[in-house]
Amino acid sequence: MDLSKVINKKDDAAQYMIDEITHICKEFETRAPGSKGEEQACEYAAQTLRDLGCDRVFVESFKENPNAFFGWIYLTISCCLLAFASYFFIPVLSIIFIAIGLGICFLQFGLYKKTVDKLFKEKIGHNATGFKKPTGEVKRRIIFNGHPDACWEWPFKYKFTYLGFDIHMAVCFVGAFYILAVSILKLAGVITGSLALTLGLVAIVFIPFWFGLYFMWNEKRIVDGANDNLTGCYIGIAILKMLKDEGIELENTEIGVVLSGSEEAGLRGSKAWSEAHKDEMNDVPTFIFSYDTITQSEELMVNYRDLNGTVKVDKDVSDLFYEACEELNIPCKKGIVPPLGGATDSAAFAQAGLRATGITALSHALPDFYHTRLDTPEALNKDCLATCFAASVKALEMFDNGAKQ
Repeated sequence: MDLSKVINKKDDAAQYMIDEITHICKEFETRAPGSKGEEQACEYAAQTLRDLGCDRVFVESFKENPNAFFGWIYLTISCCLLAFASYFFIPVLSIIFIAIGLGICFLQFGLYKKTVDKLFKEKIGHNATGFKKPTGEVKRRIIFNGHPDACWEWPFKYKFTYLGFDIHMAVCFVGAFYILAVSILKLAGVITGSLALTLGLVAIVFIPFWFGLYFMWNEKRIVDGANDNLTGCYIGIAILKMLKDEGIELENTEIGVVLSGSEEAGLRGSKAWSEAHKDEMNDVPTFIFSYDTITQSEELMVNYRDLNGTVKVDKDVSDLFYEACEELNIPCKKGIVPPLGGATDSAAFAQAGLRATGITALSHALPDFYHTRLDTPEALNKDCLATCFAASVKALEMFDNGAKQ
């Protein structure tokens, strides 16, 4: 199938995305993970998918404890403060507290495990899914994915920009490892007396930074999330819209759109969706493209590893998008979601054994709008949306014509 007519509608598609994203941001409630606003966005998307010709459309709910994803910070920082106090009396306790605190950090944020979830209030998250069958036998399936929820604001990043936020986080980690090191040295008898006391008192410098982390996120202010990540949600929806406008029906490729909620709470929606549907995706070759924050054209990237660099995603799916960009002379990078970089929903799909990749267009030197009140429709980048749309349609065309299967 030749989809050049659809590719040429990239500017119309981008404007459609902007109009829809603006509508959601201005008319719906805020979309924190597990919120009414997240559910409203999923229900709205479901109706849109029905209108665009999807044969099977459904909204599903799942249980989660969304505040645990950043709530671990309270536990880890409390452990650091207890470790500081313990150093002067029982250094072995200091070591234990730091080990517990860093362990919680690594498991809850580093690996997105549900380590401390049960300590936080349970809520109900939502996913929306639509599938459009081809005119003939289904021989392959492609799914376009984004997350409709938005993040709690990071006040320190809003006030001090990415650099100040990064320095703050780095100092906190340095402080934790400093206390760990001097506690080990004191326990081993390497440092004693006044030297041990002096080295312990040096750690006072880290206490204001640790206390600051108690306020790293603001549970009461939810950002609009226009870029992160309604942009990702609307790539697939816009493809269905432009295909319908052109009257194009694929013969053997089923198109799916999945909006997986609560990504900002640790990929909880995509994990729930994978658990519920992974076995259904094994009947034919199924490729999943997860989009997250499609904003900076010069940063368009295929991520070959995800979840802080710990999860390897599907090479063929990744290569397909990259090669689609090459076909259209669209600049695109090969990269990874690095340590401390978080994750895209492709990590959850890959962990479930599904063939997926993550597509981002966001600098690792996080722009001012990221996770702040500045992530509004006014911050959308029409050219970037158009470019990513074109590349995605080209990937669909190549996949429909048998590439990478």
